[in-house]
Amino acid sequence: MASRRHFLSQSLAVAATTSAAAAQTKPPVGEAKVMLPTTRIPLDGSWQFRTDGSQTWRDVAVPHTWQICAESAEYYGPAWYQRKFEAPAEWAWRAVRIEFEAVFHSATVWINDQLAGEHLRKGYTAFALDIRPHLRFGQDNSVRVRVDNSFDDHMLPRGRSSDWTHDGGIIRPVSLLVTPEVFIDRVEIDAVPEPASGQAELRIRVVVRNAGMSFAEGSVSYAVVERGTGLTTLRRESAARYSVNGGQSQLVELPVARMEQVKLWHFDHPHLYTLRIYLSSGHSFDQMFGVRKIETREGGFYLNAERVRLMGVERMAGSHPEYGMAEPSSWIEHDHADMKELNCVYTRVHWQQDRRVLDYCDRHGILIQTEVPVWGGQTFAGMQHEPSPDIMQNGLEQLREMIARDRNHPCIFSWGICNEINGQNPPAYAFARRMYEEAKKLDPQRLVTYASNTLQQTPEKDVAGRMDYIMWNEYYETWYGGGLEDLRRNLRAIEDAFPGKAIVISEYGWCSCTPQMQEQDARRIEVLRNHTALFREFPSIAGLIYFSYNDYRTHQTAIGSGVMKQRGGGVVDVFGNRKPSFASLRSESSPIEIFEVAGSPGALRARIRTRGTVPSYTLRGYRLRGIVFGPGDIPLELIEAPVPDLAPGQEITVPVAFQQKSPLRVQLDILRPTEFSVATFIWRI
Repeated sequence: MASRRHFLSQSLAVAATTSAAAAQTKPPVGEAKVMLPTTRIPLDGSWQFRTDGSQTWRDVAVPHTWQICAESAEYYGPAWYQRKFEAPAEWAWRAVRIEFEAVFHSATVWINDQLAGEHLRKGYTAFALDIRPHLRFGQDNSVRVRVDNSFDDHMLPRGRSSDWTHDGGIIRPVSLLVTPEVFIDRVEIDAVPEPASGQAELRIRVVVRNAGMSFAEGSVSYAVVERGTGLTTLRRESAARYSVNGGQSQLVELPVARMEQVKLWHFDHPHLYTLRIYLSSGHSFDQMFGVRKIETREGGFYLNAERVRLMGVERMAGSHPEYGMAEPSSWIEHDHADMKELNCVYTRVHWQQDRRVLDYCDRHGILIQTEVPVWGGQTFAGMQHEPSPDIMQNGLEQLREMIARDRNHPCIFSWGICNEINGQNPPAYAFARRMYEEAKKLDPQRLVTYASNTLQQTPEKDVAGRMDYIMWNEYYETWYGGGLEDLRRNLRAIEDAFPGKAIVISEYGWCSCTPQMQEQDARRIEVLRNHTALFREFPSIAGLIYFSYNDYRTHQTAIGSGVMKQRGGGVVDVFGNRKPSFASLRSESSPIEIFEVAGSPGALRARIRTRGTVPSYTLRGYRLRGIVFGPGDIPLELIEAPVPDLAPGQEITVPVAFQQKSPLRVQLDILRPTEFSVATFIWRI
C-alpha cells in the first residue's frame, strides 16, 4: 500500500506541475472557474501476467509483449494482465477514464471484477473507457485485461496475411485520465496557410463530453501559443457555446479565425503551436499542431506552395528482440535519430504508429504516411466482387480511429489505406475505393493513397488510379525478377496509365529473406544505387522510400527462429548495428549532390551543389560546420558559416578558414536547421 501511495503522490505531483505550467497562459477574462487540465497518471510499470491456462502469475513491465520471451515466442492466443491502483475520494466528482494506447489485438477490461468495456480486433489504435462507475473511492482498485493475439480471419491484418511480427500484449503506454465531468474529449484542427499573405485560416472543432447525469451548457474559449517562444498569438473568448445532455457528446464547431504572421511547419523548419482550449465547466485541454499545406498537382508534391521531391526509408517497428512491439521511448528516439541521419524526410509505415513516433516526427521534421494494417492479396481470399462485411467494417473502424487520434499531427503527409492487396482484384478494388471515400470525408485536407504491387501489367486497371497519387512497391531484380530495362519500361507504362499524377516508389531494395536472396550487403548497395539512378530519369517520380531501415521480425517463415525470426533487408540489423549500406543510403538520400573541399587549412573552399532531381527541395537556413582535429584525434577548433539559400540544382562555393595550420584532419558537415547533418566531408593532410 505504501509503495502505491508513493507512486500516486508522485503522479499527482507531476500533474500539479503540468497544471502550473498550463496556468501560465491564463484563461480569457470572464471565465470564473479554475481551469484544470487533464490529469494523466501513468499505469506503466509493474503488472502481473500469465498466458491462458497457466495458474502462475509473473511480474512484467508494461508496455509488454510475451513474444520476446523464448517460452512464449510462438504463443498466439489469450493472455491476462492485472494490477492495483488507488482512486482518491475526490475522484467521485470527476470523470475518470483508463486509456490504452494500443493492445494487440483484442482487449477486454474489468475494473474491480466488473466489465468496463472492450476493444476488439484493432491492435494499433488507442481507446479509452469510462471507469468511474466501477471505482471504489479512497481505497485500492484492480484492473484486469484479457488480451488475445490469435490469428483472426475477421480483422485486419487478416489471419496470417501480413509480413511482420504479431506481438501480443499491452504494447503501448496505459494511463488514467482524470478531468472535470464536462470535458474536452477530442479536438480537430485545420490550419491552412496562405503563404503569399503570411496568414493562415484556422478551423477548430471540439468534441465536448458530459460524463455526468445532468444537462450541462457553457462556453468554449481558446488561445494559440507559439511553442518556440511561449507567446500567445491568438485569443478568443466565448468563441462558441456547448449544450450537452448527461452521458452524451457534442461536436462544437468554432467560428473560423485567422492567424497572422504564421511560422510554417516544414521538415527543415518544424515550427509548432499549442491550441489551449477552455470550457467554462473548468476543463482546459492542450493540442499541438502545425501550419502547413501539402498538395499534389502538375505531377508533383507541393509543401507550402513550393515543389519538393522527397526521399526516405521505412522503419519496421517492433524488431528489436529485447523489446518487440513494446518499444521504450529511448529506442524510438534512437531509430528515428538514425533515420534523420539517413536524410529521411519522408516515410511510410504499415500500421498505425505509437504516439511517441508521431511526436518525434512533428518535432524533428519527418513527413510520414500511416496506414491501416491491410497487407497482402490473401486479405480478400474467398471473396468474389465485394469485400466481406466484417473485413470492410473492421477497415473502416481502424481508419476512423487512426484519423480521429492522429489528424492534428503536422507530420502526417497522407493516409494509407492498404498495402499490396492486388488492386486489380474486384473485392480489393471495392475495399480501397470505399476506404478512400471515407478518409476524404473524415479529413478532406489530406492526401490518400495505397501502396500497389500490381502495376506490372495493365496498370490502368489498378485501383491506384483512384488515389490522390500513385504508390508502387518496386522489386525488379528481386521478387519480380527482370532487370533495369524492364523497370524502365514499366515506369513508362505507369506514366502512360496515369498521366499528370505524382508517382512514389513506396518500397524498393534487396531483401535477404529466402534461399535465393541471401544476405549480400554489397548487392543491397548495388540495387540501391542503380535503381535510384534510374528513378532520377523520371520527373514524374515525386518520392522514393527505401525498404527498409532495419531487418525486421516477422511471424512468417523467414530466417532465424523464435524471437529472432526475421527478414533481412535493412541497412541496420535488428539490434541497430549499421551495415556498410547505411552510408550509401545516407549519401543517396541527401539533397546535396556534390560536396567537395579544396585548398589549405587557412583557406579552404567548400563546393556545394544541390540535386536537381529526387531528392530535391530548397535549402534554407543551412550551415557549414568545420572541426579541426589534432594529435590523438582531439578536436581543437570549431567554426561555422551560413550557407546561402540554395534552390534545386544550384551550386555555390563557401570559403572556410581555420587558425590551426597543421591539423591531422578536418571534418566538415552541412547542417540542417534541425542540426542533423546532410553531408560530411573528411579532409586529411
